[in-house]
Amino acid sequence: MTLRAQENRVIVGLGDSITAGNPGFHSPVEDPPEGSGNPESQYAYWMMRAHPEWRVLNRGVGGERTDEILARFDQDVLANKPDAVIVLAGINDLYQGNSAQSAIDNLSRIYARAEEAGIRIVACTVMPYAGMGPRLRERLEQVNDWIRQTSTAKHYGFCDLHAVMQDPGQPGTLAHTEDGVHPDVVGYREMAAALSGVLEKTLH
Repeated sequence: MTLRAQENRVIVGLGDSITAGNPGFHSPVEDPPEGSGNPESQYAYWMMRAHPEWRVLNRGVGGERTDEILARFDQDVLANKPDAVIVLAGINDLYQGNSAQSAIDNLSRIYARAEEAGIRIVACTVMPYAGMGPRLRERLEQVNDWIRQTSTAKHYGFCDLHAVMQDPGQPGTLAHTEDGVHPDVVGYREMAAALSGVLEKTLH
């Protein structure tokens, strides 16, 4: 796949509620055609503010597991012919009691679909939330370790959002959140800054 000119880059944000921008915003997939709520409550908004030459498509759906996100890949990623896809998914698998390996298997399939299509990948670690028990946290660490290792081995773009968004004063919880589960507007802006930095290199 040949990258577009610098001023015409298309990027798809693929994931669950944190990609969608919940609770402050509902994505165009959740509330077509344009989405609804406060547009500043999504990382896509802040990425396009920083990079007007990018078109960042919000393709997040609240509550979805990796298998459900994979099922949308053709419609929400391939159909838009993006230069890059940001993949942030897995927390709902773990929250619903699925194994780390189940999430890893589906993430692997998502990455493979993007590679087959020649789409650049930005693989993101899964972010923490308040109230995670030790077993869930252990499974989260397994998934994140795999994402780190795979990104290095396959030369994907990599964004450690777990580290970026974790509250340094309370490890295992989010900074910049109103509900303990999703970022607030400040948090989404910080996500955008971290993701933009990775994409600037990935799309170079």
